Amino acid sequence: MIYQQIDSNKRKTYFIFVIFFLILAALGSFIGYFVVDNIWYGIIFSLIVAGVYSLITYFQSTSIVMSMNNAKKVNSASEAPQLWHIVEDLSMVADIPLPAIYIIDDPSPNAFATGRDPQHAAVAVTRGLYEMMNREELEGVLAHEISHVKNFDIRVSTISVALSSAIILICTLIGNAYRFVLPFNDDDDRNSSWVAVRLVLWLVGLVFMILGPIIANLVQMAISRNREYLADVSGAELTRNPQGLINALEKLKTNDQPMQKVDDASAALYISNPKKKKDFADWFDTHPPLDKRIERLKQTFQ
Repeated sequence: MIYQQIDSNKRKTYFIFVIFFLILAALGSFIGYFVVDNIWYGIIFSLIVAGVYSLITYFQSTSIVMSMNNAKKVNSASEAPQLWHIVEDLSMVADIPLPAIYIIDDPSPNAFATGRDPQHAAVAVTRGLYEMMNREELEGVLAHEISHVKNFDIRVSTISVALSSAIILICTLIGNAYRFVLPFNDDDDRNSSWVAVRLVLWLVGLVFMILGPIIANLVQMAISRNREYLADVSGAELTRNPQGLINALEKLKTNDQPMQKVDDASAALYISNPKKKKDFADWFDTHPPLDKRIERLKQTFQ
């Protein structure tokens, strides 16, 4: 089942690329039509910006994502002994290189993994999670994240984050497009069509600024929620102690404290919703409900 999931994730990578670039092309056509009066110029501009941005993000994903989430690297075991040794042990069991380890100075308990492959992976935990969980529970959470690394879920997530960020960037450019339109002069004031174009740019730009993160989240949902269930099961198999992860998820379920600062594009990476908000009856949730994950683990191992 694990190898089937790895193959599935590789296929999803191509699928995500297609969906994201279709959206970027649509945004580029808007820029081309209203700003430079040439749809193809707009599409090319949008794809070039997104392509360059995404490639940089993809190859520098760890440093970029960690910077976006204010994570600080743990450079030696002496800085966080328990965290370091758990990740080290789980990496050996999973037969992957030791990921880089980070801590986020935030009281809300959470964790995530990122990177383009197991050779360039990283895991991060918040200060709140590190202090809240006992060793058994911390091991369960980290095993879940190590499973994402081993199963290549992080590659799909990293590409999703990169292209989501690019979409937000393009939407912001559209939202500010009216600023790049030449100022009015007396002749322009008498040109009703020019005034109409500028009004349309302002109104549509405002809409795109508001909807940009939502568009990105919708595309991220192309990634199946089933990978979270699989990471839970895989993590429990790594530790041979499903109760540790079950207890950890129970604690996460009772936590209603949102993280202080979360980048919208990388929020889906976390093991639990870092914003603690429900959007339109969970339509935009990127993870299955914690209750269902706990129940699935219990059914699988008990």
